[in-house]
Amino acid sequence: MGRHKTVDRDNLLDLAEDIVRTHGAAALTIDSLAKAAGITKGGVQYTFSSKAALIDALCSRWMESYETLFATMIAPDPTPVDVIHAHVGATFTDSGSAQAKAASMMTGMLQSPEFISATQAWYRQRMHPLDPSAPEDRQARLAFLATEGAFFLRYFGFLNISDDEWAAIYRDIRSTLMTTP
Repeated sequence: MGRHKTVDRDNLLDLAEDIVRTHGAAALTIDSLAKAAGITKGGVQYTFSSKAALIDALCSRWMESYETLFATMIAPDPTPVDVIHAHVGATFTDSGSAQAKAASMMTGMLQSPEFISATQAWYRQRMHPLDPSAPEDRQARLAFLATEGAFFLRYFGFLNISDDEWAAIYRDIRSTLMTTP
């Protein structure tokens, strides 16, 4: 009797991210993932019951990675401004999983209304505590928006930003928007 091939969930997620980055979100199907992994569609469906479950797993994996890095950058009892500063730091530090985030977000947003709602809630949670009448909070809001804009431009492939330019953008945001007025 032959030995059954073990399906590696993390490998499948890596391959799914590669498919989205290389061929776009529409190319991610159970069939395309099975072919990339060299397994049957049933093997993929055993691990992820549906395409929606696969997308959810992609997004959850990125969020876990991001939250772990974010936690190393946030002080105890943070102010809303501290939260934004930690987000900026995590975004510019985590270039490896940032591509995974872009792939996951693009896939999820294009195909899942639930993911759009969850993403909107996450952004509201980040932005809502900021006081628009406080100068430091306004600077933090601009730092957040500049960071997200740079991230989307780079990782969705709308603008080719080299690693050196990426580091310079981070320095610019920190020096101009993350200081007390």
